[in-house]
Amino acid sequence: MVMTDSGEKNNILNGVEITGMIRFSKELTFDGILHGDISSQGGTLIVGSNGKIRGNVESDNVIVKGKVEGNITAKNRCELQGGAELVGDLKTARLVLEAGAMFVGKSEVNPSKVAVSATSSTKVTAPVAAAAPVVIPTGGSQKASEPQQSGTLPGIKP
Repeated sequence: MVMTDSGEKNNILNGVEITGMIRFSKELTFDGILHGDISSQGGTLIVGSNGKIRGNVESDNVIVKGKVEGNITAKNRCELQGGAELVGDLKTARLVLEAGAMFVGKSEVNPSKVAVSATSSTKVTAPVAAAAPVVIPTGGSQKASEPQQSGTLPGIKP
């Protein structure tokens, strides 16, 4: 585990490979390779264009320019910039998805932070009213036909 807390902004540069967990506060720009999870309480994670994370990400704000293979939970905002790749699920209050970003997974974007029930269904059902009789003009002095049985056309006997 690596703990960064040395100032306002922390950087892990390209060429650094870490296996394990990273916890940080404030802001971290990660441009290396991580095999493990990364988390922060109240911080901002920036995955640089060379950054590759294979693990889960949890932070208040997440900006992805590189690649993440895992789930992202961003309490406030997640931004997938052009060229970013996310293969995993995403949960955030606000999502910015730029042109050229790739996202494969499920997303839950909930700006009002309303509780989402796992058992609720998005299927909406409404009562279906009986259809009104259809009147089809037949032209000239003929009367309009009465509604026909289902599956038949006016003027054609079954």
